[in-house]
Amino acid sequence: MDYAAQDFTPEQIERSRAYKRDVRPLYIASTLLGLAVPLVLGLTPLGAGLVRVAGDLAGGGWVARALLGSLAISVLGLVIGLPLRMRGEVVSRRWGLSRRGWGLFAADVAKGFVIGALLTAGAVGGLYLLLRHGGDGWWVWAAGAAAALAVLASFIMPVLIEPLFNKFRPLPEGPLRDRLMALVAESGVAVRDILVSDSSRRTTAANAYVSGFGRTRRLVVWDTTTDSLDTDEVAAIAAHELGHAARRDVLVGTLLGAVGAAFGVLVLAAALHWTPLLDAAGVAHADDPRSQALVRAILTVIGLVGEPWGLAYSRYIEARADGYALDLFRDPDTIVRMERALAVQNIADLRPRRHEILLRYTHPPIHERIAHARRWAAEQGMAIPKPLSATS
Repeated sequence: MDYAAQDFTPEQIERSRAYKRDVRPLYIASTLLGLAVPLVLGLTPLGAGLVRVAGDLAGGGWVARALLGSLAISVLGLVIGLPLRMRGEVVSRRWGLSRRGWGLFAADVAKGFVIGALLTAGAVGGLYLLLRHGGDGWWVWAAGAAAALAVLASFIMPVLIEPLFNKFRPLPEGPLRDRLMALVAESGVAVRDILVSDSSRRTTAANAYVSGFGRTRRLVVWDTTTDSLDTDEVAAIAAHELGHAARRDVLVGTLLGAVGAAFGVLVLAAALHWTPLLDAAGVAHADDPRSQALVRAILTVIGLVGEPWGLAYSRYIEARADGYALDLFRDPDTIVRMERALAVQNIADLRPRRHEILLRYTHPPIHERIAHARRWAAEQGMAIPKPLSATS
């Protein structure tokens, strides 16, 4: 059955297909590059040589090699990947999804690089400090530190990192805020505030999300969402996001991320005891900071293996949040209308293949989300939202 033809016009389907043709090569190239660079650096002496040269600029001690070597690898990754990122920006502009000028693009890339490079260098320095001075049980301390950092990131992300890229303001008083506050009260979820981000500086796409937990939890709606959707549709999105808060998805996701980070360290520790890997990297001992390119290669493979499992869990909690929104909002027609609107505005893939869903999707595909709303309506004895083809 052609689910897309039930709910979208032929023009919308063709636009989705054409956009997918444009971005697929970029996705494939980005994936291959993201895998090839760390593997080439980590499984050959090239990475060790780069770290040695960078560290020698500051005397060649292990601290210099750990920190400057990490920075050198990060810079190399930026330089190699930048042309592809620029090409992606051009494609996004062509399709009307990006509003960034090259100045803002450069600022975003620079800020993202500095934050990532500093955090990575700090983690690398800590790792080699433990490798050199933590004894045989260094991996216990490293696993605990990785888990703690994953938890800490959930606290600092909404407070320190997000404001570096977007400005946030409370949702203004008016019918929309009244509607969303009533929805929050009905859900019983404690939300510190409802904020609007200035996402329209960068994109025409619409979105909303919940970030933080405890005192840092807030519901954020992009201004592109409030500008393009009506009050009921924005409320439907908010109901979904409240579902994440009600089910403690941010907290549980953070704890699972902490467990995953700790497990990744355990796998890394085992891999660093395998002599053929060290030989391939051109280093004799794991506690030599020149092995950090190998460390990145191992972590890349661990991430590649674990990603489908993480995506499957993400799709599960997103479907659960859809169910919560239906129970709370109790208006499947509006929810279906909202799903259609977001799919069109964001140029979603209306006919994804199964392997694409398994390997890339954080959310269920749009046809499954619409079908979910129709099943819910049928179970509740309510009028089932009609396909667009039946209403046109």
